[in-house]
Amino acid sequence: MSNTIKFILFGTAFGIAISFVAYCVFTPEHADSSTYKPTMENEPLYWVAPMDPDFRKDEPGKSPMGMDLVPVYGNSHQDAQDDKGTIRISPDVVNNIGVRTAKVGFQRFNTDITTVGYVGYDEEKIVHIHPRVTGWIETLHVKAQGNLVSKGDPLYTIYSPELVNAQEELLLALERKNTPLIKAAENRLRALQLPETALKQLKTTKQLMQNVTFFSPQSGIVKALNIREGFYANLSDELMSIADLSTVWVNAELFEQQTQQVGVGDDVTMTLSSGPRKTWRGKVDYLYPTLDMHTRTLKVRLRFNNGAGELRPNMFADVTLHSRRDEKALVIPKEAVIRTGFQDRVVLALGDGQFKSIEVIVGRYNSNHAEILYGLEQGEEVVTSAQFLLDSESSKSSDFQRMSHANVVRSAHASGVIKTITDIPVSKHSMGQSSMKDKTAAPLITIHTDAIEKWNRPAQVLDFSVAKGVNLTNLKVGMKVNFTIQIHSGILTLSHIEPVNKTKVMAADTMESAL
Repeated sequence: MSNTIKFILFGTAFGIAISFVAYCVFTPEHADSSTYKPTMENEPLYWVAPMDPDFRKDEPGKSPMGMDLVPVYGNSHQDAQDDKGTIRISPDVVNNIGVRTAKVGFQRFNTDITTVGYVGYDEEKIVHIHPRVTGWIETLHVKAQGNLVSKGDPLYTIYSPELVNAQEELLLALERKNTPLIKAAENRLRALQLPETALKQLKTTKQLMQNVTFFSPQSGIVKALNIREGFYANLSDELMSIADLSTVWVNAELFEQQTQQVGVGDDVTMTLSSGPRKTWRGKVDYLYPTLDMHTRTLKVRLRFNNGAGELRPNMFADVTLHSRRDEKALVIPKEAVIRTGFQDRVVLALGDGQFKSIEVIVGRYNSNHAEILYGLEQGEEVVTSAQFLLDSESSKSSDFQRMSHANVVRSAHASGVIKTITDIPVSKHSMGQSSMKDKTAAPLITIHTDAIEKWNRPAQVLDFSVAKGVNLTNLKVGMKVNFTIQIHSGILTLSHIEPVNKTKVMAADTMESAL
């Protein structure tokens, strides 16, 4: 038997089991008898199949799957026009199926982002050694790449005719006791990077040094070594480079949707897969300005102290970025969100054993919570356990709208500052068609919004799609704008946008076109 047939049989069996549980829970025999007990004034209108509400009969019987039909009464547990999708179950059933709820509320939305990175050199602490004179390398004191050197250690000894001539000029000036010439000769030798110890020795002994030794300007490791003894050094040659490993950079990558959650200075913890499970603590040092066009990720540079030298370049690391923000967000437990692929929803606890599935718009996620942008209000309760069972029953007839909450609006006016404006390729395939030939560019705009009073939302960064016909020509990143938000199929859409000082912008455009 192939894996496909096994998967189909397993899915069918799982669906029958879920439907049977829902049937047992929500049929009148398991509900409050005072609610569902038929009377002369409350006769069943018809009977429906538990798994198919469209299968109806005028009398009791069996469904096509062999299950008892469920009676539907004229004054059933909800008014079909006012509370579509609202279901009611008795308190003992609520307890038996383990329904738990949580309150919706505002709190600081701290985000922990886990990713991978690799250790690299601190490029601000790499010294490249170039000669200021041409000549022959007589002695190379550093023999191999990767050697440790300390500040002041000898690196190489060179014979340079140019350096010998500069020494002769100083000795001649000293002999003539010509102060201006002495000063000029000393400055020339310093410009040629003659070590101060060698300069003092020359002035003291008045003896020419045919070979001059140069020393390391800092401690570290030899990152690159491009010379050997006997080589002729030109001015353009890089003889070697020395990297200081007292601090290291760790380059990590973030997904595009995570970039707004991280800022310079955020705390970072890091562990290595090799060696002891030690934790290093560092900071976000820099966010690179561009995304990788292939992986759609943003490179983030982290900085860590490495006094013990345990962090070695090119090591792989597990990194956790701890984003801490003062702004508060409306949040619910993450497990309360039901994600269907085309819609996010939650089961709202209305009280007195009543529940209803409603649509919500979810923003960011962290390890425990989900941010709610639309659909819920502070103080309401959502189901965090057994919500899938309740949703399967409520969604049969629910319109997923908040019909009983008149103060929830589906459009609002706001203001903010534009962060980014991008064009995203959209194909017919994304609209339900199979062809991928015809593609268009759908604008997407990211705005740091001010507080939206109608939705009781604090200031935050949001992504918006742009309705057809909205003109973005005069808009630029960093511009203050007023705009109107609408909800379309669970998507935040800008139906109108304009600069705050529209008159000045239009005047500037008029002058530019005249020129």
